[in-house]
Amino acid sequence: MGFLVTGGAVLTCSFGVAPSTLMVLPVNHTLVDMPAANIMDNVPMLNILPFGVCSSLANPTVAAATAAALGVLTPMPCIPATVAPWIVGTPTVLIGNMPCLNSDSKLMCMWAGCISIGFAGQVKVMV
Repeated sequence: MGFLVTGGAVLTCSFGVAPSTLMVLPVNHTLVDMPAANIMDNVPMLNILPFGVCSSLANPTVAAATAAALGVLTPMPCIPATVAPWIVGTPTVLIGNMPCLNSDSKLMCMWAGCISIGFAGQVKVMV
């Protein structure tokens, strides 16, 4: 059982260097001080903002910069590439006809990063 995630939640990526903030649009009309999130709040650059620089060699820009530096790992600016919904959410609580996002959920980036929730944005509601 985790906390319900809202807009303003703090996110971290396993290959990013800085935390990021989850942006949730108020389209689902469910508020807990801030708009509540569901598993479909995974759109890069809209919901998921960059994590500073990326150090994953699966990222083509990092691979190219590393190759140009003769094999020395060269992090490049993070551009999140999330194409699948958050995993798992809370299937028994629906927000906008989708499972709500809880603080234990994970999101995978195409460049092998695992995005997790460091702070849910609120500490009043558990799901």
